[in-house]
Amino acid sequence: MQFSKSLMLLVALATGTLARPEGMARRQASSTTSSSSSSWTSVPSSGNYATSGFGSSTSSSGSGASYQGNVGNPYGSNIIEVSASDASTYEYVVQFQGSNTEDWTVVIWNKYGSDGKMDGYYGNACKTFTLSAGATVYYAFDGDSQGGWAAASGSTIPTSGGAYAATWGEFDFGSSTNNNWSGFDVSAIQAQNGGLAVQGMKICDALGSTCSSITANAGTVDNAYTSAQTDVGGIGGNLSEGPVRLAVTIDYSG
Repeated sequence: MQFSKSLMLLVALATGTLARPEGMARRQASSTTSSSSSSWTSVPSSGNYATSGFGSSTSSSGSGASYQGNVGNPYGSNIIEVSASDASTYEYVVQFQGSNTEDWTVVIWNKYGSDGKMDGYYGNACKTFTLSAGATVYYAFDGDSQGGWAAASGSTIPTSGGAYAATWGEFDFGSSTNNNWSGFDVSAIQAQNGGLAVQGMKICDALGSTCSSITANAGTVDNAYTSAQTDVGGIGGNLSEGPVRLAVTIDYSG
């Protein structure tokens, strides 16, 4: 992806004391059926994208591993839930498809936390929701947003040393430091480093053919990160400038 290496490695480079995770505000995500969401992959013919619901964009700073993009003002307002009918009007959209058998918890974070440190994954999610069994929800991301999400069955996300330690999805949308390219990948690094279970997850570019996936316990790994590839670059999807539609399958089993 457009991060030079896995985001897990980048956050490990951050200095200073990381905050312990605090209680996560939870809500029930609205769901849609596949029949009502069939057009979410379309893009506006005008080339003009919706911004309704986003806060102000924050200025970027730094470079390389320390690059900080848009985290939203107010913080976290660069990531919003949108309806199936509105999803296609935004430039960067992620569709989350839930497990067929049980409810899962999903957290989404910015690479940089509200404290200005590279600790978003360290319990500092800006969005937390319950993805009901069989549900589908949509999130839109403002340009130049970087970060990740983690998902696990039940009501909490496992942690290791305070960090989210479930399977991750990592994202970089419209990165101004990478000529507005976007990137994504699935990563089991944090879960494996913590000696915890690896959940299945698949992310696909719905406008193309690139996917990144891991099945439960890393049984099958396809174009995704495990602890053995922590310092390897180029894994995942790299997308040239333009709209992005990512289809995420939670509890992916192959």
